[in-house]
This record gives sequence, C-alpha cells and structure tokens, in this order.
Amino acid sequence: MSRWTTTGLYVLLAALWGTSFVATRAALAAFPPILLAALRFDVAGVFVLGYALATTRRWRPRSREDWLSIALGGVLFVAAHHAFLFTGQQYVTAAVAAIVISLDPVLATGFSRVLLPDARLSRLASVGLLLGLLGVVVVANPTPSSLLSGDVLGIGLVFLAAAAFALAAVTTSRYRTTLPVQSMQAWMMLVGAVVLHATAVVLPGESFSAVHWTTDALLSFGYLAVVTGAFGYLLYFELLDRLGPVEINLVGYVIPIFAALGGWAVLGETVTVQTAAGFVVIVCGFVLVKHRAILDELRSAGVVRDESVTES
Repeated sequence: MSRWTTTGLYVLLAALWGTSFVATRAALAAFPPILLAALRFDVAGVFVLGYALATTRRWRPRSREDWLSIALGGVLFVAAHHAFLFTGQQYVTAAVAAIVISLDPVLATGFSRVLLPDARLSRLASVGLLLGLLGVVVVANPTPSSLLSGDVLGIGLVFLAAAAFALAAVTTSRYRTTLPVQSMQAWMMLVGAVVLHATAVVLPGESFSAVHWTTDALLSFGYLAVVTGAFGYLLYFELLDRLGPVEINLVGYVIPIFAALGGWAVLGETVTVQTAAGFVVIVCGFVLVKHRAILDELRSAGVVRDESVTES
C-alpha cells in the first residue's frame, strides 16, 4: 500500500480520535461519566476481541505476565484513564482535554525515570519534561480566583487521566509477553469495563436510571463506542504495523487540531490564544523528551545524516 494511503489513514485516525473528545462531551449531556466509559468499552472490547480472534493465532492470555499486563492495563489504561478523562470533560472543552492528554508521552518519560532503574533522562529530556508540565499550567491559567473553578478542576482531572495512561505505559513494559497487541488490547478493554462498572455501582448518580435515552445520546454513544472506539483501535493496530511505535504515537499531536475543529463545528466551542500557546509548549516539551527517537526516525527515513546532528 502506498505512502499516500498510509498518510490518509494516519489523518483519519487523528480525526476519529480527535472527534472522540467531541462525542464524549456530547454524550455526557445524557450519560453519567463512569457509566459512559464502561459501556463504551463493553462494546469496543467485544469488537476488538472479535478482530483478535479473526487475525491472530493467539487470542487467549496464558502466562502470569500476560495476566499481569492485562490487569495493569485494564485498571490504568482503560478504567482510571477514562474515569478521570470523562469526569474531567464535563468541565472543559474537547480541545483543552485533547491538549492535556497529549502530555502522555512526556509523563511516561518522567515515570520511567522513577520506576525503571536503567532509565535515564538527558538534560534535554529533563527540560522537555518541565516544558510539558509548564504547558499544562499555561492551558489551565490558575489564578487565586480561579483555583476552585470548574475549568481548573476539569484540567486537573484530565491531567490525572494522562498520568494514569503514562503510568500504565511504564508499568506494563516491565512484563514480557508474547500475546499479540490486538488480543492484549481487547482483554484490557474488557477488564477495564468490568472495573468501571464496579466503580459506577458504588458512586452516586452513576446508575442506568440517570441516563437520558434520546436519539442524540444514542448517536453520540454509538459514534464513541463503535466508530472512534472499536474501528479507531483497529485502524491504530494497522498503522502500528506500518509505521512503528514512535511515528504512530505522534498522532497525539494532531488529535487536538481535530478536537478543536469538531468542538467548534458541533458544540460551538472556541480555542483561546492561551490554550493554543500551552499546546505549543507541550509539543516543544515532547520534541525534547523524545529527541533521540525522533532523530533515529529521521535518520532511518534519510531526512538527516548521522554527522549532521549532534545530541546532548
């Protein structure tokens, strides 16, 4: 398949996952946040498990490492990440949520420095980590009068969502498993859905009786669960095989563009200059944190030569 086709699929994935923030905002008008996340992964998990059954030779976890990775991923990647994210999105725009979530790889680098003995941060990466955190502060714009406002609370919750995702990326990497990524992701989704349902049971206001079953609610949920959830992850697996983990994860810095456009077109949301500036700071932080991996990708693509670039 041509490079242009791959690029088109890459943009499509960014558009799907960007508009998932818009669909979440729309669905939250009718669904409690934790229950919404649980139902989303009920549907997406079944779809992805079916895909794993059809395309891989091994769909069932067997080893202790398999189950440990699934348990950690289900609790952190799926349950904690989306519980914080969906709850936080009640208070912030789709664009702001997508921008704060783009801090994931920067936070993962920080966690790896603490939790993985062999991980070291270069001076550039350390500066990048601080820049990423500064970018979130710029987006939040905390002032004495706004510290208890909904916006700051929402950004704080979305930041915790990003931290949960980053922590999962680091902790699951410690376990060696041969379970295909499609199968692993499907089981994580299903385990995460169970944890989310259990959480919804014990929290007030998270029952099915709180759902407003309207046509708009069902359309938003269907788009969130089937299109951006199930199909979006299947598209991600295809691009992961073609591009590798470094290039595909750069999609996180295209997603906020589509979140902002979708939020403006569908929900009438606007993006402030300060929010855009915070996003630029986070991107700069990411580039510094991942400068070695980015340089390796550029070298392998023939964009730069080894002797043309020096690293700190």
